Amino acid sequence: MSYDPYPHRRPAYPQQYRHHDSSPSYEATYPWQPPIEDPPEPPRRRPQRPALGHHSDLRILRSAYRWQRRTASLTALGYFTLFLVLSAFAPSVMTSSVTDGLPTGLLLALVQIPVTWLAIALYEHTARRYVDPIADRIRAQSAVDAKREATR
Repeated sequence: MSYDPYPHRRPAYPQQYRHHDSSPSYEATYPWQPPIEDPPEPPRRRPQRPALGHHSDLRILRSAYRWQRRTASLTALGYFTLFLVLSAFAPSVMTSSVTDGLPTGLLLALVQIPVTWLAIALYEHTARRYVDPIADRIRAQSAVDAKREATR
């Protein structure tokens, strides 16, 4: 074996220095012995329906719930952002008078309350109309699946 004065350097051609396993394989040591076989696995019964975690109704429920959250959040936050942008960049609009003694900024601030109620009502409506029926269907199917698994 030669002495390497620079052990921190990597070899220029690493394919020449590949590690080779020099120990013999013990499978070929006694060729007259039969190979060791694993015991066969018992057959498994497959469920009639796919597992609930992979169910397409869950994906539909997630997307319906996501749409519901976005719609309600963007309704309330969009109006509030509009109010803030007008306050910051259009103070003349906010200080102008709608009626005698009622500035536009105050009117827009007071309208924020009904817009928030509208966002809540929109959230409730989409929950009852789109999200809850899907959740009820998944809940009923999981109850059927649980009963089926309990009888096995």
